[in-house]
Amino acid sequence: MISNQLSDYIDQVESNFDSIPEGRKNILSQIIDYITKHQSRETINLNFICTHNSRRSIISQIWAQVAAYYYGVDKIVTWSGGTEATAFNPRAVKAIRSTGVSIKQTSDSENPRYQVEFAREIEPLVVFSKKYNDPFNPQSEFCAVMTCDSADEACPVVFGSDARVALTYKDPKEFDGTEKEAQMYAKRTFEIATEIFWMFSQIAEK
Repeated sequence: MISNQLSDYIDQVESNFDSIPEGRKNILSQIIDYITKHQSRETINLNFICTHNSRRSIISQIWAQVAAYYYGVDKIVTWSGGTEATAFNPRAVKAIRSTGVSIKQTSDSENPRYQVEFAREIEPLVVFSKKYNDPFNPQSEFCAVMTCDSADEACPVVFGSDARVALTYKDPKEFDGTEKEAQMYAKRTFEIATEIFWMFSQIAEK
């Protein structure tokens, strides 16, 4: 069961579905088709890929797992990676925490690991920055979801994937150190949540 704070946030997200442009829904429908097509698999793996695996890809990974749980879409396992490894950016961590998702740092290093909890009855997600083909991630039978233009251009082929979808978002990093920093991280987090929750709501209705 999710917290009241997260439930309220999801209510806001759902009320924003009408703002999603048709062009974006068409892109999201490619992922819907992938999930629907592979219902017979034991797990359906979605690997969200960005250049540094520090912001958009991890935010997308978290929301996809939360949305799959919320709408009762079984078998979904979400992952993330980059074309290089850095660290889960503290500004992105803060933005996700503000929604009611629990994120606990479990290691001390330049690239710490975090446990992400949003419902008591399921295992927490383990997230950290890594390359998309890191041994921690699936090596085959996954949908590669490209969340930034740079990774989309750098990886025209994602080895091991059996589908590739470019669902790119603008980088909130450009506002780091400015007065708009918190606002823009919250805005991007909400935008990603809106699209991904809409996507899983459509799967649940089928």
